Amino acid sequence: MEVKTSLLDNMIGVGDMVLLEPLSEDSFIENLRNRFDHNEIYTYIGSVVISMNPYRSLPIFTPDKVEEYRNRNFYELSPHIYALADEAYRSLRDQDKDQCILITGESGAGKTEASKLVMSYVAAVCGKGQEVNKVKEQLLQSNPVLEAFGNAKTVRNDNSSRFGKYMDIEFDFKGDPLGGVISNYLLEKSRVVKQPRGERNFHVFYQLLSGASDDTLKKLKLDRDFSKYNYLSLDSAAVNGLDDAANFRTVRNAMQIVGFMEHEVQSVLELVAAVLKLGNIEFKPESRCNGSDESRIKDKNDLKEMCELLGIEQSVLERAFSYRTVEAKLEKVSTTLNVSQAYYARDALAKNLYSRLFSWLVTRINESIKAQTKARHKVMGVLDIYGFEIFEENSFEQFIINYCNEKLQQIFIELTLREEQEEYIREGIEWTNIEYFNNAVICDLIENHQNGILAMLDEECLRPGTVTDETFLDKLNTICAEHQHFESRLSKNSKFITDHSLPHNCFRILHYAGKVLYRAEGFVDKNNDLLYRDLSQAMYKANHSLIKQLFPEGNPAKVNLKRPPTAGFQFKASVGTLMRNLQTKNPNYIRCIKPNDKKASHIFTDSLVCHQVRYLGLMENVRVRRAGYAFRQAYEPCLERYKMLCKQTWPHWSGPARKGVEVLMADLQVPTEEFSYGRSKIFIRNPRTLFSLEERRRQCLQDLATLIQKIYRGWKCRCHFLLLKKSQIVVSAWYRRYAQQKKYQKIKSATTVVQSYTRGWQARKLLRELKYQKRCKEAVTTIAAFWHGTQARMELRRLKQEARNKHAVTVIWAYWQGTKARRELRRLKEEARRKHAVAVIWAYWQGLKVRREYRKFFRANAGKKIYDFTIQRIIQKYLLGMKSTIPSMSPINKSWPARPYRFLDGVHTELRRIFHHWRCKKYRSQFTEETKAVYEEKLEASEIFKDKKALYPSSVSQPFKGDYLEISKNPKYQKLNSAVDEKVLLADVVNKINRANGKGTARIFLLTKNSVVLADQKTGQVKASVPLPDLTSVSVSTQSDGFFALKLKEGSASAIKGDFLLSSEHLIEIITKLHRTGATAADSEQLNIDISDEFLVQFKQDKVCVKFIQGAPKNGNSVSCKRKNNRLLEVSVPTST
Repeated sequence: MEVKTSLLDNMIGVGDMVLLEPLSEDSFIENLRNRFDHNEIYTYIGSVVISMNPYRSLPIFTPDKVEEYRNRNFYELSPHIYALADEAYRSLRDQDKDQCILITGESGAGKTEASKLVMSYVAAVCGKGQEVNKVKEQLLQSNPVLEAFGNAKTVRNDNSSRFGKYMDIEFDFKGDPLGGVISNYLLEKSRVVKQPRGERNFHVFYQLLSGASDDTLKKLKLDRDFSKYNYLSLDSAAVNGLDDAANFRTVRNAMQIVGFMEHEVQSVLELVAAVLKLGNIEFKPESRCNGSDESRIKDKNDLKEMCELLGIEQSVLERAFSYRTVEAKLEKVSTTLNVSQAYYARDALAKNLYSRLFSWLVTRINESIKAQTKARHKVMGVLDIYGFEIFEENSFEQFIINYCNEKLQQIFIELTLREEQEEYIREGIEWTNIEYFNNAVICDLIENHQNGILAMLDEECLRPGTVTDETFLDKLNTICAEHQHFESRLSKNSKFITDHSLPHNCFRILHYAGKVLYRAEGFVDKNNDLLYRDLSQAMYKANHSLIKQLFPEGNPAKVNLKRPPTAGFQFKASVGTLMRNLQTKNPNYIRCIKPNDKKASHIFTDSLVCHQVRYLGLMENVRVRRAGYAFRQAYEPCLERYKMLCKQTWPHWSGPARKGVEVLMADLQVPTEEFSYGRSKIFIRNPRTLFSLEERRRQCLQDLATLIQKIYRGWKCRCHFLLLKKSQIVVSAWYRRYAQQKKYQKIKSATTVVQSYTRGWQARKLLRELKYQKRCKEAVTTIAAFWHGTQARMELRRLKQEARNKHAVTVIWAYWQGTKARRELRRLKEEARRKHAVAVIWAYWQGLKVRREYRKFFRANAGKKIYDFTIQRIIQKYLLGMKSTIPSMSPINKSWPARPYRFLDGVHTELRRIFHHWRCKKYRSQFTEETKAVYEEKLEASEIFKDKKALYPSSVSQPFKGDYLEISKNPKYQKLNSAVDEKVLLADVVNKINRANGKGTARIFLLTKNSVVLADQKTGQVKASVPLPDLTSVSVSTQSDGFFALKLKEGSASAIKGDFLLSSEHLIEIITKLHRTGATAADSEQLNIDISDEFLVQFKQDKVCVKFIQGAPKNGNSVSCKRKNNRLLEVSVPTST
């Protein structure tokens, strides 16, 4: 890809309109067309960026493009919105100058997308980090929320902003974003009740009905059918390219990221649903007995559902739609409303309800994204506001919008001239006054405090009597008839000029962008923006959490009879504040233009673009820029770009850059009146001079390119020749080596053959000699073997004969011994049979004698005695067996021998119980008083936390030490020990959680009989001392973390700084000792232990929700605490495995 090093390189058309030659409206439009046809949508006017809406995606907003424009000079690359954003960001970061970026243009020109690109670029180039990324994400995610509630589909734009937005992004000294503040201007609330043909209501209504779940719609009492709601236009309900359901999910996610609580989101959706229900309320006329007309509600079902959503009594709101109470001093007059007045009241309530909801959303977003630190911040403002509007019918909204653009044009001209003048003075160039059209006279016509149009409109609205749009127009004709920028039918007739294009009920203002015809109809009503006090009071009576905040004037205790300020007065004050804010910052401008009305790419409508160029004042801007010097450039880049045009400066210039430029301009013989030397820049008056330099540079570059090509080609041919020469030498050397190798191999082969034949003859001769010697040795060996064999066989026959003789003797002896043994065995068996027979006869005789002796006693009680004897022997055997099988003396040993017989079941159970009680008594008798107290604490911990806290099982096996720091023995804590008069029951190191970032600070936690003390770990200095009676409760989660909150009694001296959120590794012991100590203290109530995964902690004036969630293990499987927003701390606890 080609890399540009200057705005002038490879330029399509003219990148900077200041250099356009000749300068005319036609050449201006033609240059824009030329660049647009080549996908160059950005063009400069000095430091102003003109942005053409391409109506398609272009590959010029990638991360690579961001890096390409990062930290580059504004004119160094081709025109781009990133160049302006980078220039503004670097001026803010490096020069400590507050910046503002003003984005203007008509609807559909791409203002909102331009503001998103600026914010995304700043987010991409600023610092990184967890907190910084969170701030950036919140700033970026505020856009979808505001677009859903403030944007709508119009005939010119499918996502048109119907409000003005100004965002101040605050940065620290490093350039990292800290937060932001959003201001909104003139929401088009009339769109809520009526939309022009081909347009839609605000996006949020369609997104809610398309994307919400069935349960949500059921709770909100809504139906998905758009046709059931009078406030929603049906001809444009579906828009190509807009997925309302997906956008609803995006908005819900964005609200969560920005920091909206779930109940706040639900409240907002309830109000949106209430607006839809409000549009379905219809009225019917009804005549009273006195002849006056009044209104009644036709179908009260929608009214009932709306009242249920907002928590309002149906009768109260129904009366507010039927009657109006007028208060004057001490009198109250109640009048009935006819049907038209009732419809007006209904629509006024809908517009006010939605408008105030939008303002509350902006305020709520500001609470979440505002900077947390109070140090001085650097600020970059981004203004995305509606452009100049000229429609076929222009009313009060167009008048207000065009007034704002007149003010912006005024400050634009003033700041542009001031910037030019400051640069001329800074560079030492003589400043000459520039003639230009000053639109201050038009601004004075509109905003003059006495004779201005807005002042007369307010005066007419506040005047008693009959006030209509005609009386307002008559007053304008009376006071403004002679003004050169005001025209009406009556003022024309007074000058005897007939203008049929000017109706009687209209007036015309000659704005800087052209003439605009305004229809006076509706000016008074829209400026009044009146909401009946009965409706405000009815809204204030609602039980809804949000309604009372939106209608504070409905409070009966604060009745204000003073008329509220008009819409024109409020907008004028807002514009004045905005102008004062912009004048304190360095301005940067983006002028957005849409090329066609068809929202199609590659179509350029000359008339439409010309119209926008006129009302944006771009030609006036170019003339102001060209009134002095059209082009200026620092000496270093100027010398670097044009040094090849002079032999003295080419190729290197060793002196100062300004001296080199002077030598260069003198050598080129440029007329002295065409340029001037500043302190750091050269100023060129006429673009023709610059283009002449560029033409000479182009020609010189061609000559240099030719020279370079010639030298390169000569060098390339010489290198080729040297390479061939070197290759020939190498080939010759390799060939000679190959020939010698072949010759050597032949000689070596012949030598090897001769040697092999010689060695073969010698080997065969030696083999014959060895074979002869071997045959001689084998003959001797054979003879010796035969002789030794004969000798061995003779000896073997002799030994066999001796063995046969010995075996015969042994067999005879064995037979004799066997005979003797069998005879002895028969004798012994006979003797044994005789002795056994005598014993049997004797036993029978003794038994007979015994039976004869006891026969008379035995027959009567034999069965019972045998039974008793048997039972006694069984029990005796059972008890003796228990002695050897009895379990150990440990109370936790649950083993017990099995019962041998079923009839011993009761005895067996009772013995087990008695033994266990006796064993426990013996075990308890060994306890000291300290051991007994420890076990009592363990028992109390079990009652508090068992089956309630996931951390409890792991604490059972850990002994409660109490004083983990040995505070009385450790000399490091001698000062702290002396500061605490009472006995320390527990001393441990805990982490005090900071609400700002969720990080912990180490503190020493001391518990005495009457108080809790927190001290600094390093110095030992006491940071807080809380009496136990001031402690109301302790909150912990159900999970395996160590977080706990000490909640203090409201109004106590200890509660000035709020509750304490702490974390400890010995949470079970700390809470148990706190509970025991609080229970034994005489002057304190029982301490409540709250075990829940979500609880509130009071930090000074704010209540913060601490929420515990389970997540994947991170950072070594530890618990992490993060601040999600100003009202939520989220503790992520690793999932136990």
